[in-house]
Amino acid sequence: MKKYAVIMLCFCLYSCRRDNGVKVKPYPEAVREDVADDYFGKRVADPYRWLEDDRSPETAAWTEAENAVTEDYLSQIPFRSRIRERLTDIWNYPRYSAPFREGDWYYFFKNDGLQNQSVLYRLKHPDDTPEVFLDPNTLSEDGTVALKSVSFSGNHQYMAYSISRSGSDWQEMFVKDTRTGEQKDDHLKWIKFSSAAWKGDGFYYSRYDEPDEAGQYSGQNRFQKVYFHRLGDPQSSDLLIFEDREHPLRYFSASVTEDEQYLIINGSEGTSGDELYCQSLTGAYGRIVLLAKGFRHNYRVIDHYRGRLLTLTDHGASNYRLVSIDPANPDTSKWTDVIPETVELLEDVSTGGGKLFASYLKNASTRLLQLDYEGNTEREITLPSIGSAGGLGGKREEKTLFYSFTSFATPSTIYQYDVETGVSTLFRRPEVNFNFDDYEVKQVFYPSKDGTRIPMFVVHGKGVRLDGNNPALLYGYGGFNISLTPSFSISRMVFLENGGIYAMPNLRGGGEYGEEWHKAGMLEKKQNVFDDFIAAAEYLIREKYTSPKKLAISGGSNGGLLVGAAMTQRPELFRAALPAVGVMDMLRYQKFTIGWGWVVEYGSSDNEKDFPFLYAYSPLHNMKEGVEYPSTLVTTADHDDRVVPAHSFKFAATLQEKYKGERPMLIRIETKAGHGAGKPVSKAIEEAADTWSFVFHELGVVPKRLTE
Repeated sequence: MKKYAVIMLCFCLYSCRRDNGVKVKPYPEAVREDVADDYFGKRVADPYRWLEDDRSPETAAWTEAENAVTEDYLSQIPFRSRIRERLTDIWNYPRYSAPFREGDWYYFFKNDGLQNQSVLYRLKHPDDTPEVFLDPNTLSEDGTVALKSVSFSGNHQYMAYSISRSGSDWQEMFVKDTRTGEQKDDHLKWIKFSSAAWKGDGFYYSRYDEPDEAGQYSGQNRFQKVYFHRLGDPQSSDLLIFEDREHPLRYFSASVTEDEQYLIINGSEGTSGDELYCQSLTGAYGRIVLLAKGFRHNYRVIDHYRGRLLTLTDHGASNYRLVSIDPANPDTSKWTDVIPETVELLEDVSTGGGKLFASYLKNASTRLLQLDYEGNTEREITLPSIGSAGGLGGKREEKTLFYSFTSFATPSTIYQYDVETGVSTLFRRPEVNFNFDDYEVKQVFYPSKDGTRIPMFVVHGKGVRLDGNNPALLYGYGGFNISLTPSFSISRMVFLENGGIYAMPNLRGGGEYGEEWHKAGMLEKKQNVFDDFIAAAEYLIREKYTSPKKLAISGGSNGGLLVGAAMTQRPELFRAALPAVGVMDMLRYQKFTIGWGWVVEYGSSDNEKDFPFLYAYSPLHNMKEGVEYPSTLVTTADHDDRVVPAHSFKFAATLQEKYKGERPMLIRIETKAGHGAGKPVSKAIEEAADTWSFVFHELGVVPKRLTE
């Protein structure tokens, strides 16, 4: 019998009944196959491997049946529609990006409130009435085509832009004439993780060879190459600039300095560690030369200044420094510091108005400094409060720049900055239907299992009683050198206004305290990340912010792995778990799309020394029968070609097989969506409504704010 027939027929003859009357329909019985792999003498079963084929009729039938079970459960939650209405209400406010100047025009993105995609506008003076320049909402009826990048030619006459469809990482690139608004004939395909880097009448970009249709969304991506596209030419005529035939599993990205004198190529074997190349683009183009050998350190060229390349790097500086490199003599002994390393993380350096702007993290919050090109500090830019600032930058001749600021209680607010005086002026402040004065933010520190001091932000209503009865959500990531800093979330407001406590620890594996903090949570030290997260939960319980029956955990992508590991290692600590688009199969992740790029972070089961620690925490392989796991809502999407949905499919099928209790073990599979970027507002609201309905119901919260 075909698998999909078995799926549709082999249902249990009972429903799980919960004390509060909401029932879980029988789960579809996923067929178990006799599939196993041998890892250095250890036999590991993989009975649901057939779910890796996300285009098969069997998988399609299973996902349809799972979605039906999840929808039935969520539909029984009495306040689901009211949560959706409240989310729609508070989501519906104008949101802006910081403006940036190209030629005579200022460009910025704006969403009126409920538009599926933000629209690119432009105007000639900040006080003018803006005009629409590119509206991605016109590119599809359902809002599932998203704008990924925009890049302007040096003479400001052309804009290259890329789009993605249904949330996929695959990009298509087009060109628009800024003078006439005309769409040019240029159309480039099979691009990933690349924008256009302009030089004269063309641009550099990175692409893969065209994949076969069956493996378009799950097949391993190999041999990324750098090309040059000249305006008006077909893609088939594009000039191959750089490739590595010996190493198929490497990324290569191209950029061009603002003065268009140097092509910069970064090569990488994964998400951490670069190899740096450059090519002179003046006169007769020079050869491509190696500036910094990979792949132990990270490098990013910021600008070309007086014949030298200003480069942000952690080479010799765990907290990063800005160095000056002579491309004709790039030996490290000849590098000079422009911005030396300090005790705070130098997170970013940008340029504009002939100045450098250094963005530091101090306990996961932004500090901004303005410096000259010799590295002399001119001033610190005063920010409104503890939070996150970004976007400060522009062309060398500009004297007016813009930046955005956000915090847990501040929606993204735009400031205008005068380079000469250092004065910041409020430019745009959004109006949100929410009273932020009723809430407070604090930063606490707690010890992890090994005694390491971990910072955590805690957000809650003023006057909250610490009696252990508050619903709480613990969110984490902890990986890939990514820093979690204070930011505003529309959907989080629904939880806060109904008595919820939101906690966000800065786990090892992230970048909040530099490369050493990152390395302390990667490879064989990955368990530190899970220990930090579990210790955060124990702190919240010990300090009576909440209790195990009132605590939910959430995370996406690498954070989905975090949730999967925490709920399988310490299930008694949590009442609900929300692993989103998670990396759940740590033994096979490297075999799909660009999963090989994470080997530098995680290790690989193909290596005998890595297999034991991967197998020890892999969420898929550490579920056991007879364990009372938290109520779980797994979320993924059918076009996720970053973390392929097979991870979530196999995890959910195994969880439903192993768990014998009455708590729901559900999976929500979004259609025409991907890893998260570019998701239409309509889909984001629907997903947030379902997620919060699940959390409120499982934590026993009756949302009072929705009934007033």
